[in-house]
Amino acid sequence: MSGRPEPRAHRLDDVYLSAGTSSFTDFLASYRPELLPSGRSLPPTASIEAPHGTTIVSLLHEGGVIMAGDRRATMGNLIANRDMQKVFAADGYSVVGIAGTAGLAVELVRLYQVELEHYEKIEGMIMSLEGKANRLASMIRGNLGLAMQGLAVVPVYAGYDLETDAGRIFSYDVTGGCYTEGGHHSTGSGSLFARGALKKLWRPGLSEERGIEIAVEALYDAADDDSATGGPDLGRQIWPSVAVVNASGVHFVADDVLQGVVESIIAARRDNPGGAR
Repeated sequence: MSGRPEPRAHRLDDVYLSAGTSSFTDFLASYRPELLPSGRSLPPTASIEAPHGTTIVSLLHEGGVIMAGDRRATMGNLIANRDMQKVFAADGYSVVGIAGTAGLAVELVRLYQVELEHYEKIEGMIMSLEGKANRLASMIRGNLGLAMQGLAVVPVYAGYDLETDAGRIFSYDVTGGCYTEGGHHSTGSGSLFARGALKKLWRPGLSEERGIEIAVEALYDAADDDSATGGPDLGRQIWPSVAVVNASGVHFVADDVLQGVVESIIAARRDNPGGAR
C-alpha cells in the first residue's frame, strides 16, 4: 500500500442521468426548488424596498415586432440605476421586456432563457411562439407568493411567429394571466403616457424605421410625465434599448442609430414640447 488516499469518485447525481421533462424549471423545482425565484419567501411581516424597472413599449411593424425600454431603475424617490437593460433576447426569435422588481425580473428572464434552450436541446425543435408565451406565464404564476408581498414581475413578451410569418405581442398580469395584444402595448409606471402616444402614432404596416421612431417617441412621452421613466440622456450618451424581431431573428438597434432618432425627436419638440399637432 502506498499510503495515498483512495481517489474519491466524482459522478453526477442520479437525477441528471435519468430521462426527464423538457422543462428545466420543472426539473429545478423537483431537484433544487430553493434555487427558483419562487422558491424563496419573505417573513409575513417583512418589507423590502428594491429597485424597480419601469416602462416597456412594444409594437408591430410590417416585418415583425419592435420592443423598447427606458434605462432607469428607481427605488422610492431615488434613481437606483441610470443604464439598466430591460429588454432581452429570450431566444433567436423572441424578446422579453421587464417591469417590476428589477432583481427578480432579471433572474426570471435568465431562467426563462435557459428554459427555452433546454427545451430545444431535449426536443430537438423550437417551441411554438404561443407555447413560449404560455411557458413564461407559468413562471410568472410561480412568483405569485412574492408578488403578494410587493415583489411583482410583469413582463411583456413579443416575437416572430414562424408558423404565421408575423410578429405577435403578449402581455401578463401578476397572476400569470397571458393575453394576446393587438398592434401595440406598454407596461410599467409610464405605460399610461406611452400607450397614449402609441394610439396616436401607430398605424398598420409601419416600416421598421418608422416603428423604431414611434417606440422611442412613446418612451420620450412617458419620461415627460412619469418621473420613474428615464428619458434619453444626451450628456451620458444613454439611449433606450430597442430590439427588432423579424424573420431573420433578433437584433438590437445600434446606439448611433438611436442617437439620431433621439436628436430628431428633441429637435422637433424644441418649440413644441408637448407634441401638439
